[in-house]
Amino acid sequence: MHHFRYAGPNLHCESVDLAEIARLYGTPTYVYSAATMADNYTRLANGLAGLDLQICYAMKANSSLAILRHFANLGAAFDLVSGGEVRRVLAAGANIKSSVFAGVGKTEAEIKLALENGIFAFHVESEPEIARINHVAGKLGVKAPIAIRINPDVDAHTHAKITTGKSDNKFGIPLTQAAAAYEAAARYPNILIKGAQMHIGSQLTSLAPFVEAVKKVAPFVAELKAKYGITYWSIGGGIGIIYKDALASGDPAWWSAQPAETRPLTPEAYGEALKPLLAPLGLKILLEPGRYLVGNAGVLLTRVEFLKRGKGKSFLIVDAAMNDLVRPAMYDSYHEIVPLRRDSTRAALTADVVGPVCESGDCFAKDRTLQEVGEGEFIALMSAGAYGFTMSSRYNTRNLTAEVLVQGAASDLINVRETFEQQIQNEKLPAFLTK
Repeated sequence: MHHFRYAGPNLHCESVDLAEIARLYGTPTYVYSAATMADNYTRLANGLAGLDLQICYAMKANSSLAILRHFANLGAAFDLVSGGEVRRVLAAGANIKSSVFAGVGKTEAEIKLALENGIFAFHVESEPEIARINHVAGKLGVKAPIAIRINPDVDAHTHAKITTGKSDNKFGIPLTQAAAAYEAAARYPNILIKGAQMHIGSQLTSLAPFVEAVKKVAPFVAELKAKYGITYWSIGGGIGIIYKDALASGDPAWWSAQPAETRPLTPEAYGEALKPLLAPLGLKILLEPGRYLVGNAGVLLTRVEFLKRGKGKSFLIVDAAMNDLVRPAMYDSYHEIVPLRRDSTRAALTADVVGPVCESGDCFAKDRTLQEVGEGEFIALMSAGAYGFTMSSRYNTRNLTAEVLVQGAASDLINVRETFEQQIQNEKLPAFLTK
């Protein structure tokens, strides 16, 4: 559920009219609901109540400083995958000492930065990485806390580009080789074995892969506790969100109307299935959700530039583009598209919703039916809070978008729209070209 809904004819985020945001800050602009993020966080924590639990927000989904601070205030730590993300958490005044550092290619500089700032643990993806962490820790005169990422070879049944727990993915060490990796780690003088980790993928819409992975790895985790005294197990993230019917899913009545056999995955069902498997281990449990916490908490506002009617095909051309929201071009993903001002007297329009970038792939939706809208009017792409701004680029020399955070009736600009001068401020013309 979320806090985007129509109040009269106008689409609101919490108590704020989104058309007013578009007029005030321009478009394209991302708008986020603080209440939706807090609700998602609280429901997940409550779903696993009774466990010694730490939620580590996977900030690659959305790393705006205000959002990091919001989650820190709620009690979250962070799942980090780069030195830049370490620095963002520090810049947000958030909790690094309960956070974890994942990723397959950590550099010596990144490891040093994390150790100097008291990282809770590194989630190690290979045996060469253990050696590198030991080397850096030795130079600093400390022991580096680690957990090895175990690849359980479980099919998450999600998009091929966001599945991470199969044997042919680049992530982690196969379960069959994990015991040997832990034995090797135990021999390093500057390594402290602290836990175990796994993560099988993103946007999972079924409980079955989660249950399969936990059941498959839990006996090995129990062995690690007995042999090395590990204190925690991170089971990753991956709970999916609703992309189709996104607007309707903000209404509790919509959820109750869904047949039990097709009802979307909820944090309550997730907790009910996993708690009985995790509790007997007596370990601290870490979760690393990203998309689940922020995906349905954000929308991308965009303005209609033209309605182009062609032979057998119409195109709704908007000012947002694939550089602002790459998911449809990259993953063929679906985002519901709705007008900021609803008018039941208007005819329906079926069109491709496209951006201005010079690529045929710059298309948000094909043959999408929505209320007819014209030049200068605003629409919203729903469920855009995850992997939207964080994956955006300057392709076609387009400025990065603005971002706005809403809480109740208050809203504030949390990221100012980039200017052309900011785009080129680090570039220079070499002397040999200007003679």
